[in-house]
This record gives sequence, structure tokens and C-alpha cells, in this order.
Amino acid sequence: MNITKKNLKDAVTENILSVEQSEKLIEFLNAQPNIGPKFDFTHILYYFGGMIAIAAMTLFMGLGWESFGGLGIVSISLLYAAIGLKLTNSFKAKGYDIPAGICGTFVIALTPLAVYGLQHALGVWPDESVYREYHRYIKWHWLYMELSTLAVGAIFAWKYKYPFLMMPIAVTLWYLSMDITAMLSGGDFDWELRKLVSMYSGLLMIALAFWIDIRSRNKADYAFWIYLFGVIAFWIGMSLQYSDSELSKFIYFCINLIMIFVGVMLVRRVFVVFGALGCSGYIGHLAFDIFQDSWLFPITLTVLGLLVIYLGILWQKHEQGITDKARKILPVALRELLESK
Repeated sequence: MNITKKNLKDAVTENILSVEQSEKLIEFLNAQPNIGPKFDFTHILYYFGGMIAIAAMTLFMGLGWESFGGLGIVSISLLYAAIGLKLTNSFKAKGYDIPAGICGTFVIALTPLAVYGLQHALGVWPDESVYREYHRYIKWHWLYMELSTLAVGAIFAWKYKYPFLMMPIAVTLWYLSMDITAMLSGGDFDWELRKLVSMYSGLLMIALAFWIDIRSRNKADYAFWIYLFGVIAFWIGMSLQYSDSELSKFIYFCINLIMIFVGVMLVRRVFVVFGALGCSGYIGHLAFDIFQDSWLFPITLTVLGLLVIYLGILWQKHEQGITDKARKILPVALRELLESK
């Protein structure tokens, strides 16, 4: 819940708070530790600088680094990691949680580079591929880099407990699902297998994110990045499935509606965004393929849209009562999670 000064002024106007209570509440809120990300200039600088540093050692790694050789790459990676770890601990000691989490994420992001260099140094790298291809191509032998990144990420997440540390873990889980597909298919570009693996691995990531959400319901938001990449993997894998059956397309539409509902219940916009995209795609299919020449379809769709708006009005009127009754039948942990949103 985001409380602004205008909200408090409105509460004073409605005689819910006195002016003195409002001023004391503002003073209290300003004194709280600034541990969560916010959309202000300071935090934009934090994340922009952090993403530049992370991208420099991951996405934009040039071929020039290959000249250092495997041992050189390992040594430089360890040096950078030591600097990142030092900054993480220093920022943590000073109470700068956001920069500390970003620097810890930088260290995790260095892990695949260090493992790549180590494999070269030991002479076990299997082909002529180079590190810069790690983020561009799907290959089975990236698995060692990914598993090592997950291990380091888990250690850092357990030790420092900053939500942003989950970002490289989520990305790596996404990469891992695609590379496992390449391993299972023997390197063949089997689209059907890739779509299925993407869909089911996305579901597993969503389940993992939900478990994390339940466990951390009274703490920080550790599940955000896992939800994000889980939904992306699931939705893309599902949307790329091909079927001539109108029933299958309607089921796809219903699944997207369920995603919107789940997103609203869990206050996770990523479900709503992708669910809305899927629903729009299905309605577009009806408009351009099924009812292409029908003058009645736009009218029906307009009426349906107005009906949805009316349902929104009814929901707003009775939301609290419906919510209270529904939550009484839920498990305690899930009820507490929803109440914390």
C-alpha cells in the first residue's frame, strides 16, 4: 500500500486524522529504513549504474577477453567478485540495502564467466563457442555455468536476503530450462519440445515463486523475479502451441482469464499483463477469423465490454464482503499472504 501526503491531507479533511497526527505520521514514515525500491532519482541511479556494471560483464562481454586465456578470465572474475563482495558488505554495514543488493547481484552475475574460464583452464571446454554467446544461443554445455550460478545465488540469497539477488537466479532458471531442452533433443532444434519445456518449466517457476511468496509474506518481496520469468516462460510456451480446434483456443482464452484473476488476487501485475495479451489475441482471432463478415460481432463485443465495466462497479460495492467470506475458507498462510498485499 503506497501512502502519499495527499492521502493524509484527505484523511485530515475527512476528520479521520488531526493535523498533528498527520504530521507525526509523516515524520514516522520518513524515519523508517529505506529498504524497498522506489521510483525516485536516487533509486534510478542505483539500478541504472548496477545494470551497466552487470551488463558489461555479461551481455556486452567482447571477444577481447578471450586473449586472457582461461586462467586469466578466472583471475579477473575473482578480482571483480572480491571488489563486489567488499562493496556489498560495506553498503550493508552502512544501511544502504539497495546498493548492497545490486553489488551482490553483480557478484552472482560473474559466476558463469568464472566457470567458463575455469573450464578453459582445465581444458574441458567442449567446442569453439565463446562466452559472449552464453546469452544469445542455447547449448547444453552452458549447464555447468548455470548450475554454478544457481548455487552461488542461493548462498547469497540465504546470507544477504536482498530481493534483487533473485533476479540472476530467475534468469538462470529460464536459461536452464532452454538448455536442458537442447540436451534432451541432442542439440536438434525441436520446436515442439522447446515449447512444451518452456511451458512446464514456467509452471514450475511460478509454483516456486508462490512457495517463496508464502514463506516471505511478512518480509521483503523475494518472489517478484521468479514470478516474472516463470510467467514469461509459461505464457510464451503456451501461446506458441498450435491447434486447429476452436475448443483449444477457447481453453487458451480461459487460462488467460484465470491468469488475470490470479494476478489480481496475488497483486502480481505480470499475470494481468500477459493474461490480457492472451485474451486480446483470442478476441482478435474471433474478430478476424471467425466473425470476419459479421456486423453483429462488434455490437456484441461492445455490450460485453460495458457488462464487464458494470461487473467492476458491483465488485467495488461488495468487494470487502466477498473478500472476507472467500478468505475464511483459505489456509492461514495464504490468507496472511493476501492480507499483506
